[in-house]
Amino acid sequence: MKYLLKEQLPEIDDYLRLRRESGLSQRTETAAKRGLPNSIYSVIVETGIHEIVGMGRIIGDGGCCFVICDIAVLPEHQGNGLGRLIMEKIMDFIHKNAPSSAYVDLIADVPEFYEKFGFKRCAPEAEGMYIRI
Repeated sequence: MKYLLKEQLPEIDDYLRLRRESGLSQRTETAAKRGLPNSIYSVIVETGIHEIVGMGRIIGDGGCCFVICDIAVLPEHQGNGLGRLIMEKIMDFIHKNAPSSAYVDLIADVPEFYEKFGFKRCAPEAEGMYIRI
């Protein structure tokens, strides 16, 4: 199958669908409408029939802090290198745009995947934390 990577935000419906169908935690439409426009950078992956099957975003302040999030590929398209393609594009943006003092982080559901891009586990010096509102 042919895939096309585009530097753009997913539409809200596609964003919610990709999160749901790829097994990520759910977001509300209200949250997506508010959050997506505040992205620093975003990519989507489309099939030849313009179906969005993957995405990834960077959020943060654009100087001190960059957070990689929403890396998602639909299960039926996993194993085709799309996650790697998304991350390569995101890391290219980071290397070109983040100051050398910037902190770049992510929450890794598959740490081994992100280690390939230079990410290191922060424990025991630090632990990732979150709160659900």
